[in-house]
Amino acid sequence: MPLDDHQRRAFRALAGETEGIDTEVYARFDKDPLEPIIGLGRPNARIGFFGRDPGRDEVRYGEPFIGAGGQLVRRTIYEYLHGEPMPDFETSRELGREFFWINTVPYKPVGNKAWSMKVKRRFHPLMNALLIEQWQGRSLITLGREAFLWFGIDQSKAERQRIEAFWKSADRFESSIDVALATEKGTSATFTLYPLPHPSPLNATWYARFPDLLRGRLRALDARPDRLALDAAR
Repeated sequence: MPLDDHQRRAFRALAGETEGIDTEVYARFDKDPLEPIIGLGRPNARIGFFGRDPGRDEVRYGEPFIGAGGQLVRRTIYEYLHGEPMPDFETSRELGREFFWINTVPYKPVGNKAWSMKVKRRFHPLMNALLIEQWQGRSLITLGREAFLWFGIDQSKAERQRIEAFWKSADRFESSIDVALATEKGTSATFTLYPLPHPSPLNATWYARFPDLLRGRLRALDARPDRLALDAAR
């Protein structure tokens, strides 16, 4: 699902004012560092994935969740849905069309460090609008602390504390939480968040356990090949 011209111009304008975009990696792959890496997927997908930010492979292919961590996510989904190993990289890209994909900021940061709160706040209204207005689903699997706590931005102090307390709970990767979001235009929606750890190979604490945790989320959401899309538009 591509962005319209107005959305693209808005992202590009913000990116032009943002320090810390890894322009060397964009240049290596002859990519425009102002072009957002969104992906999105089908608007009526029942399940969405919300991550931190793009990496090197995401820049190379112009798609989110396509690098090492994203491949773990996609491989686990494919095996869960079809009961067999994912055959190749192109199949993983095709699988991406069945879900909604989005990050806190659609640009690769230098050094793969998480974007600062200042930058996440800068892009928050645009990403917020994409979630609420571009996607009909409301079940989001968040990947990692940064992605989950993004939902506390621009919330009341009490709501932010509720979200932060949930992240600190021992059962956060098996339970869920409802969070309401609103755009600057006043449209709103409530999302059910199903947090998981970040799927990076560098996340030694959780990487080996990630596939089982993701399978648990897919079971809870009753993910099946014939139930990946909403029955009717909202």
